[in-house]
Amino acid sequence: MATVTVRLPDEKHERLKTMAKRYGISLNKLFEELSTTALAEFDVETRFRVRAGRGSVERGLAILDRLDGARAG
Repeated sequence: MATVTVRLPDEKHERLKTMAKRYGISLNKLFEELSTTALAEFDVETRFRVRAGRGSVERGLAILDRLDGARAG
């Protein structure tokens, strides 16, 4: 397991400590959970961009048009 040193403004550090306390977890665990969330979002965006790059703009727009029609109906 790696150790990372993060420099934060004092106010942000205090707010994060308050947040961790409210969730009943350590500051270390809070950072671990926040980093997991950030990495999951990054992975989703990366997969989307790869799939979008292989797709057809016309087909994508047609699907969106069908969805709009279904919502309006």
